[in-house]
This record gives sequence, structure tokens and C-alpha cells, in this order.
Amino acid sequence: MTRRYQISHRTEYRYSDDVTSSYGRGHLTPRSSARQRCVTFDLGIDPLPADRSVSRDAYGNISSYFHVTERHRVLSVVGASVVEVDPPPPGWQDSAAAQPWERARPEGLSGVLATEFALDLRPPEITDEVIDYAAPSFTPGRPLVEVLRDLNGRIFSDFAYQSGSTTVSTQVAQVLTAREGVCQDFARLAIACLRANGLAASYVSGYLATDPPPGKERMFGVDATHAWAAVWTGETWLGLDPTNDQFVDERYIRVGWGRDYADVPPLRGIIFTDSEYSVIDVSVDVAPLDA
Repeated sequence: MTRRYQISHRTEYRYSDDVTSSYGRGHLTPRSSARQRCVTFDLGIDPLPADRSVSRDAYGNISSYFHVTERHRVLSVVGASVVEVDPPPPGWQDSAAAQPWERARPEGLSGVLATEFALDLRPPEITDEVIDYAAPSFTPGRPLVEVLRDLNGRIFSDFAYQSGSTTVSTQVAQVLTAREGVCQDFARLAIACLRANGLAASYVSGYLATDPPPGKERMFGVDATHAWAAVWTGETWLGLDPTNDQFVDERYIRVGWGRDYADVPPLRGIIFTDSEYSVIDVSVDVAPLDA
């Protein structure tokens, strides 16, 4: 059944000296699509910005810009939204990706918009090591859905989730060597494996609704942003989450997608300050609402 969520994404920056000017841009507004509807969204910024605007990027993601000119040592940015997500039809993954994986390579009119998602990044992520790691999943003629299940399961089994072990600039080759990382690393590894075999794959940023253990109450702010991959099947995009070894369903709330993390960071910006150090705290809460 359709699920409705109330989402709070709070980011607080604290500085050791005054910030005289702060420019920020973020991707915090959940997207609306065939199975997802952003019912409400509000972006709260403290101190109040002197200038702000909203636009869409080349991929259709909603981008929010702001400029704070009031002197401050604390900057708070809170994205609050209500989102509805429909479940995929039963067996949708099998019907959408039943053909041999080779047929999903973007070509012709149906694949024009997906073609750029099959290209490597700069610096390159498709190394010999990535090609070798992907090879066991991509046996000739294998149905695409089986390839994705196998690749998802192998990454889940072969790599340890270790918070703080990587940064947003960590390369896929480094993750392959260390055999540990976080969701963005596993998504980027899956994407590199898919692109190494000519498939179009996108990086998706958003949230994953988590339920508390039986008998326990929900704790506010313990969720986090999440990242996963999506592959072009030749007709549609199919989401896969190697961090949790599963396909994307109604528990996933999409905020934005692009070719890599750099296309859809939650927040980034430029500040003017003599501050010698700063601290950032991020709190995310994804709470289910009654329909």
C-alpha cells in the first residue's frame, strides 16, 4: 500500500569565529515522479538569508540557493517535507528486467537520454580491478534481473559497512582495496560495474525509512541520508541498493539523481570567515504518517 512519510533533515554548522557571508546550495526537496509525490516542502534557514531562489538542474532535480549576509557563528538549515510513495507492482523487477542484460545497453531513441549515464567519470572509475570484480555477475545472456541480484548480493557480502571509513572524495578503486565503506561507496561501486559493461546507471540520493525493533519506540533524528543505484533496463529505471542487498521499493524516498554524488549533494557552499575550525551536525528523521 502507499506509504506517507514526514521527513526532517537538519544540518547545523558551528564556527569558532564570525562568518560574514555564507553562500549555500542544496538538494533537499524530494522529487515527484510516477510512484512518488512530494506533498509539502519547506526549507528553513537561520539566520534568514538576504537572497534565496529555487531552480531545476539538467536532471530535473530541485536545487535551493541561499545567501546569508548576517554575521553568525551558527548556521541551521532544515528541510521539512511530507512525501507519499507507492509500492512497485508485484514482480515488477522480473518483468522489467527479464531480457538478457546485453539488450539493456542504451541504444536508439529509447536510450538517447540514458546514454550519458553509461559513460565513465573523470577521473576514471572503470579500472581493470572494477572490470574483474564485475565479471562473475555478467555472464553472457544472463537475464538482467539475475545480474542485478547477483551484483547486489556480492557487494553486500564482500564489503563491510564502516561509518567514517571514507569521504565523499574516496574513489571506487580505494573502496575495492579497503573492502569497506558506506552506502555512497557501495552505490558508486555498483554503478562502475554496470557502466563497465555498457549499461546506463545513475546515482540516487534520498532517504530510507527504517522501522524500530519490535517493542521499541522510534527515536527522533537517528536516520540518515541514503544512496543507491538505478540501472536503465531499456524501458525504465530500476533501483538497486547494494548496501542492503535489495531492490528499491516504497521504503525509499528519492531526492535527486545524477551521474555521481557531486551532482546531488545535500548541501555545499562557500563561506567568508577567519574561523579556525568548524563543526557540522546532521540529523535526519523519516517518520511514517497515517495515509
